[in-house]
Amino acid sequence: MTEHDEGGEQEVSTGTTITPGEAAEVAIPELVIISGMSGAGRSTAAKCLEDLGWFVVDNLPPALIPTMVELGARSQGNVARIAVVVDVRGRRFFDNLRQSLADLEAKNVTRRIVFLESSDDALVRRFESVRRPHPLQGDGRIVDGIAAERELLRELRGDADLVIDTSSLNVHELRAKMDASFAGDEEPELRATVMSFGFKYGLPVDADLVVDMRFLPNPHWVPELRQYTGLNEEVAAYVFNQPGAKEFLDRYAELLQLIAAGYRREGKRYVTIAVGCTGGKHRSVAMSEKLAARLVAEGVETVLVHRDMGRE
Repeated sequence: MTEHDEGGEQEVSTGTTITPGEAAEVAIPELVIISGMSGAGRSTAAKCLEDLGWFVVDNLPPALIPTMVELGARSQGNVARIAVVVDVRGRRFFDNLRQSLADLEAKNVTRRIVFLESSDDALVRRFESVRRPHPLQGDGRIVDGIAAERELLRELRGDADLVIDTSSLNVHELRAKMDASFAGDEEPELRATVMSFGFKYGLPVDADLVVDMRFLPNPHWVPELRQYTGLNEEVAAYVFNQPGAKEFLDRYAELLQLIAAGYRREGKRYVTIAVGCTGGKHRSVAMSEKLAARLVAEGVETVLVHRDMGRE
């Protein structure tokens, strides 16, 4: 989004701060910080927010983020939502990000961090397809740059409110995820993604919580059920007739209520719950379906994804 001067606005110096007495007179903008791995889709995520009406600033030095928020607060409502892209292109300023986040918290500014993640293989393919070097590879290989960037961003990833793994997403699917998270005037208290997966295909890297259904007998070894998935009524009945299955569902749903309450208190608005079994076809799918239904019944906006169903 192009930055421009609004006629009649008062110029604010870099050192200006918002005092508690002024807070009632100014509307502090919403703030989203977009970061993550180079090649993981930061530009697409930023463009999506821009299309949704956010004021987007790309590669803003982290030390200037509080000033950007202050300027938005004095725009008389013209800049109500700000998105800032922070990445390793500004690595000499990157150490200032932690201090900027602390300053925002001290001023009671609500901020969310979106972190774009992707597997090494996917990132290497993307850099090779455009024949561009990784920003941090120097005289080394692309994988060296990726490893250095992961280490640099490790702490920020841990603080992220929303982690999106784009390894298997195309541009349209990433935009759909951003739309689901930010479109609309009223944001629900908590958004959840319930994802079934197969352990033999690897853990979902964007999972906040992981549970293992391999303590239940595998329908794969029942000849008349093998060809079906956990969406099949007979398979689901087989899974939930096993000792411990229904009890697990009840107790884990209760545990999620406790976790969700804590997430809300901490300002976390997104959670990805990964439910795994061996191949991601039977047990994890059946349990994910029931668990997602429980969350919906409790008023949690829920997206259900079966990551590995159909891979066999």
